[in-house]
Amino acid sequence: MRNRLLDLAFLIAGTLGAATLGCVSADRQDSGGRGSPESETPEIDEVSLAPGAVTPAAILQPFGITGIVGTGQSLSVGAQAPNFSAAATQPHFNNLKLALNGAQVPPFNANAGALSLVPFVEPIRPLATTFPSAYPPNLYGETFHAAMAAQVTNLAHQAGAADYQQVHTVVGESGQGMSVINKTAHEVVSGGTSTGRAYAATLFEASAIKRLAAARGKTYGIGAIVLTHGETDSGNTGYEAAMFQLWTDYNNDLRAITGQSQSIPLITSQQHSFGFTAGQRTPVAPATIAEWRAGVDHPNNIICAGPKYQYPYASDNIHLVTRGYELLGEKYAEVYFQRVALGASWQPLQPISVTRSGNVVTVRFHVPNPPLAWDTALPAPHQGPLLTEWRNGRGFELRTGNTAIVINAVQIVNDTVQITAASTVPSGAIVGYAATSDGVALQGVSRRWGKLIDSDRTVGMFTGQAQPNYAVAFELTVP
Repeated sequence: MRNRLLDLAFLIAGTLGAATLGCVSADRQDSGGRGSPESETPEIDEVSLAPGAVTPAAILQPFGITGIVGTGQSLSVGAQAPNFSAAATQPHFNNLKLALNGAQVPPFNANAGALSLVPFVEPIRPLATTFPSAYPPNLYGETFHAAMAAQVTNLAHQAGAADYQQVHTVVGESGQGMSVINKTAHEVVSGGTSTGRAYAATLFEASAIKRLAAARGKTYGIGAIVLTHGETDSGNTGYEAAMFQLWTDYNNDLRAITGQSQSIPLITSQQHSFGFTAGQRTPVAPATIAEWRAGVDHPNNIICAGPKYQYPYASDNIHLVTRGYELLGEKYAEVYFQRVALGASWQPLQPISVTRSGNVVTVRFHVPNPPLAWDTALPAPHQGPLLTEWRNGRGFELRTGNTAIVINAVQIVNDTVQITAASTVPSGAIVGYAATSDGVALQGVSRRWGKLIDSDRTVGMFTGQAQPNYAVAFELTVP
């Protein structure tokens, strides 16, 4: 584990810059109540795109129309966000979606004459009226795609490009595990509802869009797959392997349709809602860790955009409100723009090494946009009645087996966080962050969260809000 993390540190140091693209002035305290660094953090100068820093020639769009495929479960299809923002219901730039125009689907006939490309607006298609519900009536509210599409093109414009036209495909199925959205899935019809169409629907849309793009005299290829998933598979110890298999299958099948030579990265984010057994002293959501580990083990092919605990949640503490989906879409767009449009490596705010000395454990981080800081808007984790040993940890955790180690304090020192325990920390202890839940549900917050952020000031087009990167949920063994 430690050697792999050190290798990742060298990879990051050699390939990733810390510039923030497309930033404009914004107040630190955003209207969503998230991402405000504490006053102890030095003030950061506003950052804007430096003239000549990125030229149109540096923006990689080898296709006339670039496809983005969104799959996953309920957070991929806008669950609990039935109130659409005004921005989402208006077209932005030249972005597109596939319109069925009454075509019966399935069967998946990509040559159906009724199909057309139309301006991208939400709702993408009529909303589902049953649960579960597979493509095409698989949507439950405003998805993150509207904000993502607009933000990608906006970043391209700020970098000097004339356009970055996208077409978004959304095939996720609410409440369904990986076995229902991957290539091995088969449609199941029960009680008037269907599941298992996500993968087949992706290939259908890709084939149809390629045909329609060619009719416009344009090429078409897939820029990224966005996987917003993991709740149903929260306890799946094989989830990382399943993610990699999904990436492999999509790359083989989608590239065969588009004819592109470019690999298609999979961008994902961590889930923090499931795996919240009250009083459990060890994490019960291996899928959350896997969503981060997949990006470490398969760099550039799978990219973890970070956590989702920082966003405003609906009353069920599982789904996001409309603004939360828009913030998620803007973060996906930022990661996509760096990795795909600019062709750079990108990693989240994540640990790259851990050391110990007596009762102090030091975790070194890759920081996308220095310096590190503490969020002041989220409530402090582990305040009771359970796991109060970590109440001073700001989301950090220390344990040996199933026994929690008391944390006295945490302190940012450059690109590290020093965790001071009440007693000597033994070799083999576990240091974690945002990994374990008290089983307590707070209004508007996920089940597991932390307060460590960087100083990213990239502002979202829909929300007008600057979003720092929040640290990923993780667990590591202390050497």
